[in-house]
Amino acid sequence: MPKISSYAAKSVFDPPAYSQGVKVEGAQTLLFIAGQVDYDDKGNCAHPGDFAAQAKAVLGMLKAQVEAGGGTMASIVKVNTYVTDMRYRPDYARIRGEFFGPKMPASTMVAISALAAPEFLIEIEAVAVV
Repeated sequence: MPKISSYAAKSVFDPPAYSQGVKVEGAQTLLFIAGQVDYDDKGNCAHPGDFAAQAKAVLGMLKAQVEAGGGTMASIVKVNTYVTDMRYRPDYARIRGEFFGPKMPASTMVAISALAAPEFLIEIEAVAVV
């Protein structure tokens, strides 16, 4: 099992909600998980217009993907989150805490003008080590 630990340089602010850096020692397998969106079983948006439902569904898909690769949510070392409106940030912070706990891995959150379909409000990609 790899050793995964958070760190931040002494001169860099270390926020309580995510890690500035993640150090991985002894890893043998890397998982690169493509951006997950709120697909239903037909490839359509499952929860159009409902950011909270989309965020929960997308994080659930991310969890399923990392587990299918042999890891857990604790195996995730980097997350990139794309939202269509930065006003969703407080809701996302609360929901991601349900999946990651109080301190997320290294992460980036970016507001963009659109995702693959106009109904999608959030997309998340990740890197994990197992």
